[in-house]
Amino acid sequence: MRTILITLFTVTLLASCDKNRVYDKNEDFDNGLWPTAVKPSFEFEIKENVPYNIYGNIRNSVSYPFSRLFITYYLEDSTGNVLNKKLIEHTLFDPKTGKPEGTSGLGDIYDHRVPMINNYQFPYTGKYRLRLEQFMRTDSLQGILAAGVRIEKVLNEK
Repeated sequence: MRTILITLFTVTLLASCDKNRVYDKNEDFDNGLWPTAVKPSFEFEIKENVPYNIYGNIRNSVSYPFSRLFITYYLEDSTGNVLNKKLIEHTLFDPKTGKPEGTSGLGDIYDHRVPMINNYQFPYTGKYRLRLEQFMRTDSLQGILAAGVRIEKVLNEK
């Protein structure tokens, strides 16, 4: 019983530390390969008319063969209209030294939070979708383990 209470307390404590998070989900790729045909799509609901920051989540291993990653994102409303689209670039390894960027997960795995849209005001409350597309010059991108989306409320600190 004591173990259950400690576990429940820990989970509650960790969940309460991230109050500005609205949505955070990742899609894992089979065999650490992100094929161009796979375009992860994330549906979420906006319940408040406040500004948000939108990030891409990338998990890679040291087997990723390039220093940078190019991704196109598509932010769509519930009817499929594209509200925002942009090609973004993110450095995964220092181009000169080859040192991995990001925060280390386990051993040779690194996590990245890639800023996509800052201080975005959704036109209305409701459902939205964000799609990701890898935009590299290879069909199957080796060393990318997962991609995802994180949406946070912009905290108004006074």
